[in-house]
This record gives sequence, C-alpha cells and structure tokens, in this order.
Amino acid sequence: MRTFILVLLSVVFFGTTARAEDFFTENEAGIVTLQAPMELELVTVPVKDSRTLRVGDEVHVGDFLGLFADKEHKKITVSSGVTGRLVYIHPELYSKYTRVPQGTELLRIEKQPLLVSAKGSQSTAEGLSIGKVFGNLVESTGIYALINDNRLSWTEGFGRLFMISIGALLIYLGIAKGFEPLLLIPIGMGAVLSNIPLAYINDEGGILRYVYDVGIETGVFPLIIFMGVGAMTDFGPMIANPKTALLGAAAQFGIFSTLIGALLLSQYVPGIEFSMKDAASIGIIGGADGPTSIFLASRLSPQLLGSIAVAAYSYMALVPIIQPPIMKLFTSEAERSIKMSQLRYVSKREKILFPVIVIILCALLLPSAAPLIGFLMFGNLMKECGVVDRLSDTTQNALINIVTIFLGLGVGSKLSAEKFLNLETLGIIVLGLIAFSFGTSSGVIMAKFMNIFLKQKINPLIGSAGVSAVPMAARVSNKVGLESDPHNFLLMHAMGPNVAGVIGSAVAAGILLSVFL
Repeated sequence: MRTFILVLLSVVFFGTTARAEDFFTENEAGIVTLQAPMELELVTVPVKDSRTLRVGDEVHVGDFLGLFADKEHKKITVSSGVTGRLVYIHPELYSKYTRVPQGTELLRIEKQPLLVSAKGSQSTAEGLSIGKVFGNLVESTGIYALINDNRLSWTEGFGRLFMISIGALLIYLGIAKGFEPLLLIPIGMGAVLSNIPLAYINDEGGILRYVYDVGIETGVFPLIIFMGVGAMTDFGPMIANPKTALLGAAAQFGIFSTLIGALLLSQYVPGIEFSMKDAASIGIIGGADGPTSIFLASRLSPQLLGSIAVAAYSYMALVPIIQPPIMKLFTSEAERSIKMSQLRYVSKREKILFPVIVIILCALLLPSAAPLIGFLMFGNLMKECGVVDRLSDTTQNALINIVTIFLGLGVGSKLSAEKFLNLETLGIIVLGLIAFSFGTSSGVIMAKFMNIFLKQKINPLIGSAGVSAVPMAARVSNKVGLESDPHNFLLMHAMGPNVAGVIGSAVAAGILLSVFL
C-alpha cells in the first residue's frame, strides 16, 4: 500500500486541515508529483544558492518546497519527505504570488536512495564558451531580471522599480524634509533592498526575512519599543491634569470607526475580503501607534501584518503633514489662541506609584493588554525610580535605537512589489488614513465639548495629540498653536493627551484581543 509518511506537510493558521495525499502523488517509477488539490496562491518558493530551484537540483528530506494560501488566507507549508532530483518544474506557475488552479502539477521529484555530488572542475560536452560565459553574466544582472520577470508579472518588473522609487522617496523625506528620519530612513532602505532583483534578501534565508520573522512576526520588537518609550516618557503632564486623559481616550474613536469601515469595504468592494479579525487589526492603525499595530496584527491577522505595519509607521511619520489641516478645519482662530495655565508640580512619589497602579489595574481589568501596558510601565518605572540609571539609559538609548533600526528594515521589507501592490493593501492604506483622520478630529471635538463645562478652557489643539504618536503629535499641536499666538506654548499641555493616547491604544488593542482572539 502506497504511503506518504515520508512527505512532511506542515499546516498552520486556525487549524487548516490538509492531507499529504492531497498534495502529492507517486507513480510506479518512483516519481513524486506536487500538485494543487484546490485553487491556491503560491506565496513563497524556496531559494537555493541565491536562486530559485531548477530542474536537476537535489531535494532532501525536510527541504522547503512552497508556502501556499487558500481562499480564506490560511497558510499551508509544504516540505519534501523524499530524497531525489527535480525532473520537472512548472515554467510559469512555480513562482511567488501566482494563482495555481486546482489539479496543477507544479514539480516532480525522482526518488533516489543515494545522491552523489562531485564538486570541482569537470569537463562537459557543452563546455564553457565565451558566448555562454557572457550570457550567464548578462542573465545575472538586475536589468535582465527586471525585463525578463516583467513578462511573467508586472509586479516583478516595473513594480519593483516603482517600489524602489517609493523607498527612495521615503529616504528623501527623512533626510531633506526631516520627516521622522529615525523611521523613514530604515523603512525606505528596507523597501529598496527588498526589491532588488536576484538578491533574495527578503526570501527564505535572507537577512530581512530573518529580521521580520524573529522581531516583528513574533511581536518581540514592539514590546521592546514600548519599554523604550516608557523609559523616555514623562507621565507628569497627564498626572497633573488628569482630565486630558479623556482626550487620549476620545482619539481612539478612529480605531473602532475604521473597524466598521473595513467591514463595509469588504461588503461593497469586489476583490477585498476582510474578516472581523482583519478589520480589528486594520482599525488599530487609527491609534497612530506602530508597535501596538504590529502586536495586534501578529495575533489576529498575520497575513496582513506587513501592510498594516507599513501603513501605521507611514502615517506616524507623516503626522506633521496630515494633522494640521484637520486641526484647523475643526477649530477657529480664537480657539487656537486659548492659553492654558501652568501645570502643577508632580512629586517623584506620584510618578513612581503611577506605573505600579496602572499595571495592577491592567492585571485586574484587562489582562490581554498586559504585555503592552506592562512593558510600557516597566520602562517608565526604571526611569522614575532613580536607582537603575544604567538600565534606564540603555533602554531609552542604545536598546531602542538598535531595535528601531531592525524594526524599520523589517517593516520596509514588506514594501516588496509582489506583496504590496494589490487591492487589499490599497484598501488598508486608505482605511489607515481614514482611521488616523478620525482619531485626530475626535480628540479636537472632545476638547471643544469639554470646554462647554469647564471654567478653565482647554485649547482644542491639544486634543489632536490624543493619537499616540509620541512626541510627534504633541509637537504638531504646539507648532499650530504658535502660528496663532507666538507666545502660546502648548507642548507640555499636549503631552498629557499624547501619553494618555499611548495607554489608550494599548487598552483598545487589549479589548480587541479579548473580543476576537
């Protein structure tokens, strides 16, 4: 009786069930055929010696053969369970991000009990003519790869050039315009590197692939970033003026409104199918908090993590461009000129007790947010306690800088043309902009509403800082305020809702995790 125990089939994501015999057949001659049991998308193909597989290559037990995705975006990893040589590879469909019809034969492996390979100089009938050497040299150039691959898919040709241009634009904005260079320069460089043809830097075995898998997909980098943010954050302005926490909470309205928008987009736009978990992951972009967006998406919608991370960090970096027009739209000149009184002094004891109390409340009321809130407050406690200055200094300088470099490169690696240039990514980018706009406007409107009941008025501009882009949003609030009154300094007042927004986005992520996970 034929058995396929030798074939290793790894299946992940929501318990997708698939059997080895569905993917492989074997004939009497010992030829094992990999075929598609249903309509699938071939997401990733293996890379060997910095190139894709070719006929004649050796295949060993356990070798990776392909990562597939079904119609529900569930992933299926297929590995070889036999030893042999490749005798057939589908010339068109055995390629990244191609639709594979049901029943299609992708490759055939001739089983061999023993493989013998000899390295060194060998004389072959074909020989190495000058023409062949020149031909190999030409085929190894990026220009040839772009032109040749463009015939198969435009995303592999002109699409790569387009995304390299996008990466260069991000680098330009970071250097020339000063738009959050700590984010845009690594993201832009990651985009450029991941789109270089034949480099395979973003494929199985490439360094950017390792950076993404180890740091972003696991959620490790976001938590370390949160710890660093906590070590750099002064919660004093929020403690001194607790009512500004309401502005940070109001700014999270963009998260839940965009969740509804994602579901509506799935309902009425052909080609876009977002589940409730996908919608929740997209909505968190409205908090303008990159680490939180990555942490939530890695647990609810891993297949959308790249697009969500790119959208979240892109909008964080573009805060100085996006927010001012919205702030001016919802406020009058008189409101933008409101001066706020000096904040009261906050004692060291209050600052030490604050992170401890927040962690206890989080543990009791919303444990699902404990990873984010816990690391944020741990970093802040190191800063405020004053007895671990070395740890605090490392966390808010060397550690967070190192992680920011790799986080930016990992996010930029998802700007590869074949992964980014699709309808779902476009929908995420649009929804992310809507979410961010809603969050900004909600904070401003909440401040105006609070002024109805307050004797000491709040400048509505600080409501826009409720999105958790720290400290960018607070700086923008201060800048727009100075345009109306050069003597009206709002930075410290804006830091209250700004740091409250960090906590608010983490709480929102915890709520979504507890509801949808």
